[in-house]
Amino acid sequence: MDAAEFRQRGKEMVDTVADYLENIQKRPVFPSVQPGYIRELVPESAPETAESWEDLFGDIERVVMPGVTHWHHPQFHAYFPTANSYAALCADMLSDAIGCIGFSWASSPACTELEMVMMDWLGKMLDLPQEFLFCSGGKGGGVIQGTASEATLVALLAARNQTIHREKEANPALTEADIMARMVGYCSDQAHSSVERAGLLGAVKIVKLSSDRKQSLRGETLAQAVQKDKEKGLIPFFVCGTLGTTPSCAFDSIEELGAVCNLEKIWLHIDAAYAGSAFICPEFRYLLSGVQFADSFNFNPHKWLRVTFDCSAMWIKDSSKLVDAFNVDPLYLKHDNQGKVPDYRHWQIPLGRRFRSLKLWFVLRLHGIKGLQEYIRQHVKLAHEFEALVLADERFEIVAEVVLGLVCFRLKGANDINEQLLQRINQDGRIHLVPSKIGNTYFLRFAVCAPYAESKDVQFAWTVLTELATELLKEKK
Repeated sequence: MDAAEFRQRGKEMVDTVADYLENIQKRPVFPSVQPGYIRELVPESAPETAESWEDLFGDIERVVMPGVTHWHHPQFHAYFPTANSYAALCADMLSDAIGCIGFSWASSPACTELEMVMMDWLGKMLDLPQEFLFCSGGKGGGVIQGTASEATLVALLAARNQTIHREKEANPALTEADIMARMVGYCSDQAHSSVERAGLLGAVKIVKLSSDRKQSLRGETLAQAVQKDKEKGLIPFFVCGTLGTTPSCAFDSIEELGAVCNLEKIWLHIDAAYAGSAFICPEFRYLLSGVQFADSFNFNPHKWLRVTFDCSAMWIKDSSKLVDAFNVDPLYLKHDNQGKVPDYRHWQIPLGRRFRSLKLWFVLRLHGIKGLQEYIRQHVKLAHEFEALVLADERFEIVAEVVLGLVCFRLKGANDINEQLLQRINQDGRIHLVPSKIGNTYFLRFAVCAPYAESKDVQFAWTVLTELATELLKEKK
């Protein structure tokens, strides 16, 4: 394919993408294929000679689309949203064309510098403390990670490195292995599995602490755990507080956790992967209270801020702690301007990185803060509309407070009837939901996900739900 053909085929692909997104509601939200279906549709080996664009293009519908779960479908209500916008799609096209690997400032100055500015823009939109921003002139700053899971791991490893150095200074006879064997981190029993996984990868113990009746981790619980572990000779070093948990969108008490961490010199990382986008709206910013105590903070614009995957925004108060943990500096990566600007390879797990800040630049400029605020508010409004429908039907109950775009609900009664209801919903295929559990209570999660979700989509989903619930309850009687 040369430039002339790319102009033609690129326009065809743009039309295909636009047609797909404009007509996505006509497709089944969830695929009906079985594992291994693609092997039956494609050859065993790559072609020896080039095939035509027409043959390849035709195979998109024949091979790929039958196995796609349509995350931007108006009846996709599973997990949390994954963001999308035409602005971000255009930015990714440009990023792929430039194709730089921005591991250092010298490898592509624009890649580093635009990211620095965009992270400041985004931090100001959330009203983060100045210490987190490059423009403060201090040690703080932001970086785009691939996922919130990566951000948690990066924070944990930086906290581990800081603790090892501190313990060795106090007792030079200690080895790293001695110190790591005694280190312990904490999170809520509602925290994402990636926190536990970060502990596995970092070879340190993570303890899940009990949350309260609102699924919030409180300061007193943390303080008691820290005291008990210190009495056992352990070294508390890391806490991950969650704002907007995956099971029920609950919020840990960051003010209380932060006070404990500050007193005990424990690294506090905040995971706000989903909920963080809402903090651009002043009315939801109270949920961010206590962020001043944090050493690092993260949320995913690629979940709810119209920026396509991957774009996970992470800020740190003292970037030297990341550099100390990850700095490997061979001669071939050195350049004349080292130390004047960040070399982002020292802020992350991989060496290479894409020009992801272009997506933020395009989206923030073409949507504006007000446009993004209204987008968030519309999703929250639709969630409360669904909540009202649940509350109006005496057969159902709400399981957790509806704060943002997630509604946790269930049929009153035993878990098994709710498991059967979910099975029928997903087998029916008109809408797609996933379940969760708090304690022993099984429930269904209704997340507002589609970029262009409307009231009619909520009403349709409720109609399907009540129809299937009525059939199920009749059979049970």
